Amino acid sequence: MRTSLSASAHTVRETAWLLGVDRSEVCRAIRLGKLHAERRRGQTVIPVSALVPLLANAGPGVLRD
Repeated sequence: MRTSLSASAHTVRETAWLLGVDRSEVCRAIRLGKLHAERRRGQTVIPVSALVPLLANAGPGVLRD
C-alpha cells in the first residue's frame, strides 16, 4: 500500500485503521486541532510522533474528549 511516503507518517486512511475509527473522525480531530497533521506532496499525513500517545490509549472514543 505504501509507495512514496516515509515510515515517519501515515495517511488519514491508515491512521483511521490504526486507531480503529472512521476516516471522518480522524479528519474531525485534525480540524479541531486534537491531532497534528502535515501536508507532504499534496497529501495530508499524520506524523508517527503524533500517533504514539493515541495508540497507547487506543480504544473507543480515542479521539474524543
